[in-house]
Amino acid sequence: MPTLIKMLCFVLVTLISQYSPSYGFYVPGVAPVEFKIGEPIEVRAVKMTSVITQLPYEYYSLPFCKPKNRTIYKSENLGEVLRGDRIVNTPYDLRMAKNFKCNSLCEQAWDTSQQTEVINKIQHEYSVHLLVDNLPCATRIINPDTQQIQYEHGYKLGYMDDNKYYINNHLNFILLYHTYNEESYRVVGFEVQAESISYKELTDGTEKGSGVCNKEKNRKLEAQSVTADKIMFSYSVEWRQSDIPWASRWDIYLSMSDTHIHWFSIVNSILVIFFLSGILTLIMIRTLRRDIARYNAGDEGIDEVLEESGWKLVHGDVFRPPRYPRLFVSIIGSGVQIFLMTLVTLFVAMLGMLSPSSRGALTTFAITCYVLFGVLAGYVSARLYTTFKGREWKKAAFETAMLYPSVVFATCFLLNFFIWGKHSSGAVPFSTMLSLLLLLLCVSLPLVFLGAYFGHRKHPIQLPVRTNQIPRQVPEQLWYMSPLVSTLTAGVLPFGAVFIELFFIFTAIWQNQFYYLFGFLFLVFIILVISCSQISIVMVYFQLCGEDYHWWWRSFLVSGGSAAYVFLYSIFYFFTKLEISEFTPTLLYFCYSILMVITFWLLTGTIGFFAAYFFIRKIYGAVKID
Repeated sequence: MPTLIKMLCFVLVTLISQYSPSYGFYVPGVAPVEFKIGEPIEVRAVKMTSVITQLPYEYYSLPFCKPKNRTIYKSENLGEVLRGDRIVNTPYDLRMAKNFKCNSLCEQAWDTSQQTEVINKIQHEYSVHLLVDNLPCATRIINPDTQQIQYEHGYKLGYMDDNKYYINNHLNFILLYHTYNEESYRVVGFEVQAESISYKELTDGTEKGSGVCNKEKNRKLEAQSVTADKIMFSYSVEWRQSDIPWASRWDIYLSMSDTHIHWFSIVNSILVIFFLSGILTLIMIRTLRRDIARYNAGDEGIDEVLEESGWKLVHGDVFRPPRYPRLFVSIIGSGVQIFLMTLVTLFVAMLGMLSPSSRGALTTFAITCYVLFGVLAGYVSARLYTTFKGREWKKAAFETAMLYPSVVFATCFLLNFFIWGKHSSGAVPFSTMLSLLLLLLCVSLPLVFLGAYFGHRKHPIQLPVRTNQIPRQVPEQLWYMSPLVSTLTAGVLPFGAVFIELFFIFTAIWQNQFYYLFGFLFLVFIILVISCSQISIVMVYFQLCGEDYHWWWRSFLVSGGSAAYVFLYSIFYFFTKLEISEFTPTLLYFCYSILMVITFWLLTGTIGFFAAYFFIRKIYGAVKID
């Protein structure tokens, strides 16, 4: 025990030592890089994205200038591959603190097919994303209404004017550097001003580019048409000294979310919890305590008690196994796995260890957690199945391991064919899909069976009351206690606790924004757990008072009812916030949204089931029954 305490103290001290009280954005494990004056800094391209098509493309899918030597793709983690990132080097030549004006990159003559491809991307408003020292480029935009400076991720590929299409072939790089010491500097800002300048304007003068860089020529430059015979790509570099510390260099990308809106979401969610807590207090303190006290007092007044509260009448059937017990424990096991994955991932992200600067780390960590927590998922499902006196525990373990992943994998596999057909970088390579399948079959599945083996060997869970041999007849229920009505009614409150944060999550996923307020998200997650538990307890109590003892599935469905509202919200978001019009992007949106809804349903339903289960054990354990 002393050794365990020392280990826990060491872990705690390590975490505290990595915490920085500064408001700057710092990620443990990501070290800054120092450059000397004149030292080369590589410019990498990530991908091209569009909020209209939702299909990313790699940088060289269009005829951009390539490096003289060779193109080198960066080895990526699992999260980056699934995001569609294809990080590759570019021919841009940057030197620390060295300004350049109008460097020529290359000249090209596009054929008709290449022009058509570029025009198609401009029509769909594609943006190009570049990296310098792992810092993404941003375009400065001034809001015409408020005159406030805002930043847009990446830079626009081109634009349309008077039914003609123009390519942004000239990039003005504005880089900020922070002086670390007398000889070392750090990159703390990366802005891009994209312009469309015709070949004639770029080649005007005694040398290429002198016409554009001549500040005395105060005139509007002719834009570069996509269909022109020749196109020149060029760039300028301007370095500016900045007081921004390296730990705060991501602030301009993460300032898009208004914190007061998140606080409003937290306050709104807490009010929902207080409302449900009031109902629970009324049930637990006034009704239940009074009923249990009178019931345990003796024979006097028993008829009156039984007549006014029906939950005690079903004590001989309340723990009767549910219909389809193997399917039930498989769903609960999957929900446990998702719950633990979500809890640990959000907690680690809240500590700042899964930031946007660690590209793909969030997805990679979440998948790793899901696979590892298969042990506990198998254990829980096997314990429940043993309690239900089930004999096919191996089949139950297999269904627990494969039920949710098979739905996700089959859906993504089919969607991948559509993405492949569009030649998008969002298509997961076959080798990656094979690796994920092997991870599921060779790691996750054995871990679930390992947990199920130990869960099956344990004694069944001791229940507070015995189950009668003959099932009790369930009286006719009131209309508002029907499964559909109670599920839709109960789902409103948990959804109301999370819908504001849901907007920011959808924006981050579908509009290429960074989501980083994991502290708020973790608080909302805890509030979601509490609200789902409370609403499940309330609805199950009302059901038992109506002498309906089929609560196993109902406890899962009522708390999972909020998933229906998440799906309705996704439809609302699609028609009000997005501009998707083509078939493939629409199919991708709704299929991925359905997967999110299924995940949310398993998560919230499992929370509600365990809350109702412990509540029922508590109240029936407090009643003296012969």
